[in-house]
Amino acid sequence: MVIKVFLASSSGSTAIKKKQQDVVGFLEALKVDYTQLDIACNEENRMWMRENVPEEKKPANGIPLPPQIFNEEGYCGDYDTFFDAKEDNAVYAFLGLPPPPGSKEAEQADKANIVENGNHAEENLDDSIEVPVEERNGDAHVEEQAEAADEEEGEGGEEEAEAEAADDEATEAETAGDEAPAEEEEEEEEEAGEGTEEVTEDTAQAEEEEEQEEEELRQLEEEEEDVEETQEEEAE
Repeated sequence: MVIKVFLASSSGSTAIKKKQQDVVGFLEALKVDYTQLDIACNEENRMWMRENVPEEKKPANGIPLPPQIFNEEGYCGDYDTFFDAKEDNAVYAFLGLPPPPGSKEAEQADKANIVENGNHAEENLDDSIEVPVEERNGDAHVEEQAEAADEEEGEGGEEEAEAEAADDEATEAETAGDEAPAEEEEEEEEEAGEGTEEVTEDTAQAEEEEEQEEEELRQLEEEEEDVEETQEEEAE
């Protein structure tokens, strides 16, 4: 398979010249065999390139610009698709060539094959087959199972005892909770009784004070009457 790169040796566009140099330089760095075909000096190369670039890959004016890359008769792409493949470490796939062993692209291809085909899983299939424990250990495994069953029974008894203790604690907490409101009610009743006694004492004291005031008023009235009588006698 021969990689064909169609170039324009006498292009007046600086951008086209730079793109052509990038493609050629990268292919040489990868040591990929390729052939340069000049479309500026060879009309046949120009016509062949234009005819073999797919219609969907051509620009709006229908004239593809160099560089254009082919693998024999098959179209690979233009500079933009080549650049994207270079960024993704997929240049060999872009060119339709197998990647060299040890390259990043080869490692990526191996990983992709493992995921798609499950080769790695098939290789480890034999390792994943387990031999029954009884066949490997014989009677020792039976004894281990019996010991494990005894341990589970012991653990089950401990769990039941812990559950009963937790129930007892919960019952005590509920009983204590019932007693606490009763004590609070008794305290409230006692406080209410004390309040009633205080009110009764205050009422009695107020009544005594009123009686004293009435007595003082009567005495004042009597004194005033005595003063009036004395004044009348003196006037006569």
